[in-house]
Amino acid sequence: MPPKKNPLNLNALQLRTLTLLQALAKLDGHATPAEEEGHIVVSGMPHAHGNHFHLGEAVVMAEDATGLGNAAVWVALERKGLIKSRFPMAAVLTPNGLAYETGLAESILRRHSHD
Repeated sequence: MPPKKNPLNLNALQLRTLTLLQALAKLDGHATPAEEEGHIVVSGMPHAHGNHFHLGEAVVMAEDATGLGNAAVWVALERKGLIKSRFPMAAVLTPNGLAYETGLAESILRRHSHD
């Protein structure tokens, strides 16, 4: 049997927020190794200018990022073992949080080719 999609039953806002934290964990200037092996500290949460902001080469619509400023979302992600909250300054992504497949990266991290 294939693994269940969204096994922790994260809601849409939690999934979008985790997707963005995972993306930040891959960017220089936002990610540093945590004291615990396999954990990544993500800081420098982006703020929208107008209706979007940039994450590396991707553009993210502000409406997809409301969870970055929502303490309740961070509490839920922490309760499910995906992050350790340092709201609003930083989140420590756990190995489970880094590996969780949200299925949203392609849809909310918009990348355009410059051909």
